[in-house]
Amino acid sequence: MKEICRGLMFPEGPVAMPDGSILLVEIERKSLTRVAPDGTQTIVADCGGGPNGAALGPDGKMYICNNGGFVWSKIGAFNRPGETLPEDYDGGSIQSVDLETGEVCTVFKECEGESLKGPNDIVFDRQGGFYFTDLGKRRGRQIDRGAIFYAKVDGSMIVELVHPFDTPNGIGLSPDEKTLYVAETNAARLWAFDIESPGVLKKNGPSPFWPGRLLHKFYGYERLDSLAVDSEGNVVVATLGTGCVTAIAPSGEVRARVPVPDFDLMVTNVCFGGPDLKTAFVTSSGLGRLYSFQWHCPGLPLNFLNT
Repeated sequence: MKEICRGLMFPEGPVAMPDGSILLVEIERKSLTRVAPDGTQTIVADCGGGPNGAALGPDGKMYICNNGGFVWSKIGAFNRPGETLPEDYDGGSIQSVDLETGEVCTVFKECEGESLKGPNDIVFDRQGGFYFTDLGKRRGRQIDRGAIFYAKVDGSMIVELVHPFDTPNGIGLSPDEKTLYVAETNAARLWAFDIESPGVLKKNGPSPFWPGRLLHKFYGYERLDSLAVDSEGNVVVATLGTGCVTAIAPSGEVRARVPVPDFDLMVTNVCFGGPDLKTAFVTSSGLGRLYSFQWHCPGLPLNFLNT
């Protein structure tokens, strides 16, 4: 892997932009940050709280899953979010960021009267709607039960698709957008949900109580974070605890494991970019670094992002 930069304050949500830069969030710094190809860092917006997942919307704005923030702790050289809520925690939200002005607007704070707790990751479909996960927040001995939502950028619609869902994290769409993939952090399971129509999941899972199909279960000391999908349909998921990204084929088999240098336990996200979309960018959050390496095939082009 090539190290692009270090010194980031828990980077997540990378988006490879057409100009060669990477837009990512720094959760501890509470910012949306641009990293140039030479590693130079520029703050684009102050989001407050805890900006987490990011995706470019149909209106050219960056949409942010804001988890509301953390109290941070250090274990040696590694940074990590703590188990208690910060004093200024005011729930989670979906935000939009104007990339020209840095203006931050709140799009959603609740769904049908229930406040968002800790929105985590986001993906847009071709119709311009977006799916996102709400992992929830930890409070010492308590933890929220999470959910999957679908919403529209104009604020006209937000609907809860799956609840309860313990620790849903990374989220992505298959190339044909007929399958929604979601990574479950604590149980280290990767789920596949069949999509009936935009914002509607089929209720044809193997259990009458659960619409998802188990695509893959990890059995070592792993937990799962955010993910990306490549053009072959492989789900590339950041794998906590083992310091790598893991590629899972659409049929459920492991195709590859790619570790980051210095064994950072907190590998949190991956995206694809470059002229041919064959460059993978990885956030190594515990050590505050951004890496790149070559993938064997192009990544799946993201909607509304002309890379």
